[in-house]
Amino acid sequence: MITTIFSKSKPINFLIVFSITLIAFLLLPFKYPNLVNAETSIWTNIAVFILVYLTILLLNFIVTKNLLSQQNNYEILLFALFFLAIPQAFLDYKIVVSNFFILLTLRRLISVRSKKDVIKKLFDSGFLIALASLFYFWAILFFPLLFIAMLLFSETTVKYYLVPFIGLAAVAVLAISFSVLVYDDYFLVLNINPAVNFDFNSYNSVQFITAITMLLSFGIWSSLFYLKDIKKKMRSYRPSYKILFLACVFASVIAAFAPQKNGSELLFLFAPLAVIITNYIETIEEKWFKELFLGLLVVIPIVLLVL
Repeated sequence: MITTIFSKSKPINFLIVFSITLIAFLLLPFKYPNLVNAETSIWTNIAVFILVYLTILLLNFIVTKNLLSQQNNYEILLFALFFLAIPQAFLDYKIVVSNFFILLTLRRLISVRSKKDVIKKLFDSGFLIALASLFYFWAILFFPLLFIAMLLFSETTVKYYLVPFIGLAAVAVLAISFSVLVYDDYFLVLNINPAVNFDFNSYNSVQFITAITMLLSFGIWSSLFYLKDIKKKMRSYRPSYKILFLACVFASVIAAFAPQKNGSELLFLFAPLAVIITNYIETIEEKWFKELFLGLLVVIPIVLLVL
């Protein structure tokens, strides 16, 4: 039944996804009151929720525009379910904003495939990653993805490899100028905080262990088939699929490096992982197994609600 509902893009799907995301958002302060900052205004919380839903719509746009799935809505369903499993992803509004900029970066980067306005797209990509890193420093780890993408798209023009640095520098200049004018400090706005933390004890709970196990097991299993099936895609679209897989890898590194491990750092994984799992679901021919696979992804977050 689940696969039937989401096998085609329909308005009702977006309403269902909105409802799941809203439940996850409303659940957080009741289930984890000790994690929520009581001083955060209701308007800030509403803005965070709206931005998360805009992120879902952006993910759907990227997938549909670049033919990264068979025109279904599995990816937005999975994205919302990940929030239901780990509602702590709402905790840090800066990561929510940073993740939104990273998705905009992926949109511009994947569009290099058309070979049109390449310089503009590379500048935008560098600019957007720089903006993302202003909100969450370790988002800068996505920067090497720009150069890998150029190699995947067979862009060998030397000047292209300089353009992302110009976008990065533009943000740095604007941020420093703003910092000097407002705070009388050169680097306050740059938010340079290269601290790392490899202590994963904060994940030592039934909820985190179950949710992370779900992401890892379903993600790794789907990735094996995802990578295998890339060669079956149209040649011009293969780099896009590889970029999404690499984005998932970089997001995993960011989660490992995160100085504060409260669950919000896992947000960078949600979008690329949702697309990877969606592609695997589309390859499953046995209807019962497809229902079971997707059903587990629905049931596990719901079970976590009562734990």
